Amino acid sequence: MKESTSESGVIEIRLRELSQLFNSLDPSPFHERELDDDAADYIVSWARELPKQARIRIVIHLPEAEVRRAEERGLELAITNHFAERAAAVEREQRELSRLGTRYLAIGIFVLLVCLGASQIARANLGSGPLARAIEEGLVILGWVANWRPIETFLYDGWPLRRRHALYRRLAAAAVEIVAR
Repeated sequence: MKESTSESGVIEIRLRELSQLFNSLDPSPFHERELDDDAADYIVSWARELPKQARIRIVIHLPEAEVRRAEERGLELAITNHFAERAAAVEREQRELSRLGTRYLAIGIFVLLVCLGASQIARANLGSGPLARAIEEGLVILGWVANWRPIETFLYDGWPLRRRHALYRRLAAAAVEIVAR
């Protein structure tokens, strides 16, 4: 049975004070501050466990005095900005990976063409003996092995980045609720 997109997954965080959520060394204004690494990792790890179709709700439980402070300082915007920036950083990583993959592919194709040409030259000049055949086959194999990295880059390396990007975008779009305890 397919899950409805109206379902929501809840991530609950209980804090004694608002400062526990943020990196204390970050001098940025509150709504631009980085979440503490442990807090961000906690949120991300729980978000990974939620169904991909579920809308994410982040519920932050704080003491009454801290709730007012969180609302005044724009806690919801700070969390949204944090994960939006993470999504943008992963998007930049994806573009860099694509640039590298293209460079790897150009080098790999060049090496393949050189190796194929060299194998034909070896066949023509060395005859048909076992050594000539080994050199010819070795050059062809070397040419294809030179393309291993571009194939790996385009087929496999991008998937984790795409998943992380989608997760951060979902977290940036998450509803944030601040609840007094």
